[in-house]
Formats: sequence, C-alpha cells, structure tokens
Amino acid sequence: MKGSLHRHLPALVLLTLLAACHHQAFVPAKFPSNDLLFSASVKQLQARHWDNAVNGFERLTTNLPARDPLLPESFYYLGKAYQGRHEYILAAQAFSRVPESFPEDSLAAPATFETGMSYSKLWKKPTLDSEYGQTALSTLSSFLVAYPDSPLHAKAQAEIDRLTEWLATKNYEDGMFYLRRKAYDPSIIYFKDVVRLYPTTKHAEMALLRLVEAYGKIKYKEEVAETCATLREKYAGDKQVTDACGPAPATAAAPKP
Repeated sequence: MKGSLHRHLPALVLLTLLAACHHQAFVPAKFPSNDLLFSASVKQLQARHWDNAVNGFERLTTNLPARDPLLPESFYYLGKAYQGRHEYILAAQAFSRVPESFPEDSLAAPATFETGMSYSKLWKKPTLDSEYGQTALSTLSSFLVAYPDSPLHAKAQAEIDRLTEWLATKNYEDGMFYLRRKAYDPSIIYFKDVVRLYPTTKHAEMALLRLVEAYGKIKYKEEVAETCATLREKYAGDKQVTDACGPAPATAAAPKP
C-alpha cells in the first residue's frame, strides 16, 4: 500500500500544481491592454467567477481614462460581480457611478434600476431597520420618473409595491407593539402613518381598525366616529368594519314637501 502511494505521489503533486496554476490564471495586471482585460473580465463574469470578475473590473475602473467608453460598462459589470458575491452595498455603489458620471450613457437606466434592487436586497425582513428599504424605494421611484420608457419599468413598479407593503407592515407592527402594551398614544401615531403614507396597502384597513380600538380605549369618541366613517366609506360591507364600528347610522329621511 505504501509503495502504491509513493508511485502516485508525482501525479498528485502535478495535479496540485496544475490546480494552483489554474486558480492563479486570472491576473488582471498581466493583461497587455485594457481592451483585453475587459473582454477577459466579461468572460469571468459570464462564468460566474465573481472574484476574478471583481478584480478585473476594479482594475479597469481605476485604469481607464475618464472618457473611455469602456468605463461606464466596467462600473456596471463591477456592480453585477458584486451582486454575484452578495455584496450589495458595494454593488449599489458601483452601479450608481454610471448615472452619476455618465447620465447620457445607455447603461444609466439599468444601472439606476440595479442600484435600487441592490439596496432592496439589504432589507431582509419588514420588521428590521428599514433604512435600506427606504433608499431602495426612493431610488426606484426616481428611476420611474427619469426613465419612463425603460423595459425595466414593470419590474421596478413591482418592487416598489413590495417595498411599500413592507413599510406599511413595519409601521403596523410597531403600532401593535405599543397597543399590546397599552401605550395608546404612540400606537396611534404609527397606525395613522400607515393610513397616511401607505393608503393602498392591505395594512391600511387593518391600521384603521386598530385606530378604532386605540381611540376607544382612551375614550376618544369623536375620533372613533370619524375613523368608523372613513372605514364605512372605504370598505363598505366589510364584516370587520361592522364588528368594530357597528352598523352604519340610519340616514334621516328627507322631509316631504
């Protein structure tokens, strides 16, 4: 057995050396021109070799002259490579360089879209801090205004709708946190924010219902009546509204002439 292992050692060493050489094959500094490095980096990106792609495009964004047409492409593909590594802050920073520095370039629109999508990836759950979600929403909303004819319009709107629902969820859950603890004033603030900021979301009705509950607990009869009127107007016939507010008050009959 020992002799067999010895006989195979040269082959094992050779395979190890070949693997090491293959691993070190992509060295951006060794390419004789930026054009060749760009082409090679694109191939690395297409092959999902994210580290090599990042190294290649990072070097290009440093070495290329400011007016070189490959520069906006390099920033865009650098962002894609960072996305592949799930490094979304770096991806957003790379993508944002395109519309900032090359607003007339054809990649400005998709780069703005990808900036927003990268920030969106950083908001993992609606109950967590929403800073990145807010940034994503702002970026994608700006994208819709700046590039209304982009083929990415529908995808951006779908992501905006999802982020809006998450923001409504966060505010609603924050309101519920205080409502459960009988801290009615701060709960009212959060529920009113849901209704004011996110009126088209599914949480808007839920927030109005919780407002009725919170106002009732602190004996704000006028506010209860106003909120119930809003609920009946927006969600006529909804059983939850009837359960919370009771039947709509009878309308006084018009006097006969």
